[in-house]
Amino acid sequence: MVKRDRPPDPVNLDEPLRRLLKIIQESGGSVGDIVNEASRKLELERYEVARLLYKLKDLDLIRFIDPQPPRSFVTYLLSSHVIWFWSLVGLIILILFLIYLTPQVPPFTYLRYVFGSLFVLYLPGAALIELLYPKTSDLSQLERLALSIGLSLALVPLVGLILNYTPWGIRLHPIVISLSILTLALGLGAAARKFLFLKLEQVARYNTER
Repeated sequence: MVKRDRPPDPVNLDEPLRRLLKIIQESGGSVGDIVNEASRKLELERYEVARLLYKLKDLDLIRFIDPQPPRSFVTYLLSSHVIWFWSLVGLIILILFLIYLTPQVPPFTYLRYVFGSLFVLYLPGAALIELLYPKTSDLSQLERLALSIGLSLALVPLVGLILNYTPWGIRLHPIVISLSILTLALGLGAAARKFLFLKLEQVARYNTER
């Protein structure tokens, strides 16, 4: 469902955006209905209308509302809200598969280099960024990318330092297992924070509409 938040500033909006806002105000309804109607009235392709909708969302002029939001954290984890989390899980499983179940010959070695670099230099920091900044509007995509790499470079040596004082030491298996657990734990914590913000938005919307 698409909901209009506040009146737009006509000076700063292009004509297609103003017309799309008018369509949203008049019809409302689901995203699919609005895309179909706007595509017909504005004579634009569906993907162009979708792009305009996301632009209005970035300008805080509209909100996308789930008509049937998840009521528990478990149902939230099984919903489309956390595709990013399951993508993270899938990447970690793929990396573990490449490390332990593939032969050490090309092209598997090249895949190990690529996904291993992603595993060490990006995923831990990306999960931490999602935990610290759960709202999409908190940071731009470029800022998230830069901070993810920077925090990964800080987290991985810290994990190595801790492992150095354990009986397992700094070896392949302890490092892979530790980074996997750390990344999944941070991702799960980020999902929990996102669910909390979703519940708070539902409460705020309910109080506003009363």
